[in-house]
Amino acid sequence: MYDELFEQVPDHPRRLRRNDPARTHAHNRSKLTLLAGFLGDGARVAEFAPGDCRFCLELCARATSVTGIDISDQRGNEWPEEPENFQLVIYDGYQLDLPDGCVDLVFSDQLVEHLHPEDTLNHFRLVRRILAPEGAYVFRTPHALCGPHDVSRFFSDVPEGFHLREWTYHELEPVLRGTGFGTLRAFWNAPGTRVPLPWSAATGCEHLLGVLPPALRRHVSRLLLPNVTVAASR
Repeated sequence: MYDELFEQVPDHPRRLRRNDPARTHAHNRSKLTLLAGFLGDGARVAEFAPGDCRFCLELCARATSVTGIDISDQRGNEWPEEPENFQLVIYDGYQLDLPDGCVDLVFSDQLVEHLHPEDTLNHFRLVRRILAPEGAYVFRTPHALCGPHDVSRFFSDVPEGFHLREWTYHELEPVLRGTGFGTLRAFWNAPGTRVPLPWSAATGCEHLLGVLPPALRRHVSRLLLPNVTVAASR
């Protein structure tokens, strides 16, 4: 679907950002902020759904190895010379030909909402399998209480477009723990900022916001919980 989308919509924001070095740099700096404290010296890193892989190239200067994992190659024609410590792995979304425990840090940004709820468990199991024992999965996904965040925000109260499900911290917790992640950390995240947030504070805030009328809930949630940002460790 994304191959067709980018072919049919040449001015899609993701394509425009790829051709704008300043926007690409700002976007990458925001992602680096998310990974602060997790990207140690000599880390082996994997990014799911890396898109144009520009962020992977940024990580290559900071990591021993970087693996991009995606269902299609979106690097475009103007791809720079590939660093020796980078590889792009194309897979079917289910079976991934990488060995167990081969990476120290897994990252994804705006991916989980695109997975069918029945496939989310498989994704987290797959991530846990390739993580080293002390590894962590850092990911960010739109928060359900201020959504929907896809095109359906113009005509629906629930995602009906490319976002198959938008999540809360409360909803993700049993899924993550059920797939073997023992330590969960929440963060309040805005452009250029990442603040640790007690998990109970995140879920408690969700409970309070959930009783508000939908329009007010969305407005307040954009300020208090604009997204779900999690670091899940084995």
